[in-house]
Amino acid sequence: MRENFGGRRAAILAMAGSAIGLGNIWRFPYMVGQNGGAAFIIVYLMAAIFLCVPIFLSESIIGKRAQLSTVGAFDKLAPGTPWKWIGLFTFFAPLILVSYYSVVGGWSIAYQVRALSFAVSDAAMTQADHSARFGSFISSTWIPLVWHTVFIGLTALIVKLGIRKGVEQFTKATTPLLFVLIIVIMGYSLTLPGAKAGVDYMLRPDFSKLTGSAMLSAMGQAFYSLSLGVGCILTYASYMKRGENLLATGVGTAVFDLAFALLAGFAIMPAVFAAGIAPGAGPGLIFETLPFIFSSMGQAHPVISHVIAILFFTTIVFAALTSSVSMLETCVAFLVDEKKMSRRRATLMLFVICWAVGVLCSLSFGPLKDFHILGNTVFNFCDKLISNFVMTIGSLLFVIFVGWRMKKADVYDEFTCGGRLRTGKVFKPLYFMIRWVAPIAIIVIFLSNLFIK
Repeated sequence: MRENFGGRRAAILAMAGSAIGLGNIWRFPYMVGQNGGAAFIIVYLMAAIFLCVPIFLSESIIGKRAQLSTVGAFDKLAPGTPWKWIGLFTFFAPLILVSYYSVVGGWSIAYQVRALSFAVSDAAMTQADHSARFGSFISSTWIPLVWHTVFIGLTALIVKLGIRKGVEQFTKATTPLLFVLIIVIMGYSLTLPGAKAGVDYMLRPDFSKLTGSAMLSAMGQAFYSLSLGVGCILTYASYMKRGENLLATGVGTAVFDLAFALLAGFAIMPAVFAAGIAPGAGPGLIFETLPFIFSSMGQAHPVISHVIAILFFTTIVFAALTSSVSMLETCVAFLVDEKKMSRRRATLMLFVICWAVGVLCSLSFGPLKDFHILGNTVFNFCDKLISNFVMTIGSLLFVIFVGWRMKKADVYDEFTCGGRLRTGKVFKPLYFMIRWVAPIAIIVIFLSNLFIK
């Protein structure tokens, strides 16, 4: 018998946990810093509401109606058609994603351990020292592999326990905790001298930096943040009970994700400005810039700086795990549903595959740094492939399937639970966005990723 989530709250927390990941804490703040502060946030919010929610609902409708994972869902709803191959596409996408994501997750655990030993907030270290330490760490051969193994191992352990005992229990405990941790960090960050400049940067839009490329980056970040297009939402929706309200689940998940991204921005940007660092610090923000900020705090308040560093990297680890669990579960569900494997065997097999691919990604910062695929290291190739192309293609196929392949009556039936829910009033505009607005916007984003550098 197929497992289900215990209820709407469990489903929302699981989906929110999938959405809340490194994209919110690592990617969002530095992209805000590079693209005009509040101006970028405005476009990001608009994209999340008017573009990503319809895509989210499309994935959810497919999964909940079929009550199967990606391949089985398309085969059941469109039997005898090539659509089942789209499901196979969304099996390999999260497999690659969790493999390289686990490398960064491993870095997060390593820095959490360093934070616990007070090494991250060492007052004697300069920003150059932190950059050199991070560069030396990721370019070494064995240590990053150890932490990559620990991270993917923890992910596999949670997934192996199943939906109720594993995924649901873990996300019910960690998703609310993530908000508590980030609010505590934000509270301290806002008290730092000079933090007001960071708050102003988050609230005052600089439209001069809002170029076409910046707007497309905001829309792409909304995709990345909500884990769209790779089958994670579809798979989690397949574990929802028949009578659950998809609109409430979708909006609830989007609100959780948006709220956490904004809280992360207000937790990080005031500290960045307080330390006198440029807001567009780039992808090294978490592992280079913020450790220097913690070191700067340590000169005046060593105990507080140690505590904040520990809380911050604990937040990073939990956020990374909630996302990686959803990715691995998407792949495990396929093997359990379609290949009739036991959950234990499927999880073990995928653990080995993801670990091996992750090893290549990790080594691309060191021994394999000169090995390139289409001009990119293994890690960067995987990241660009998934973030720039696979997520957008997957999302496009989901909205086309719901908007054009499924019968409108079936979509309405699933959206309103056979007319029992009072969501029919918003069905018409949402269906229009699924059918017309979302596909056009996704195609624009996809083409921009091809031709705009």
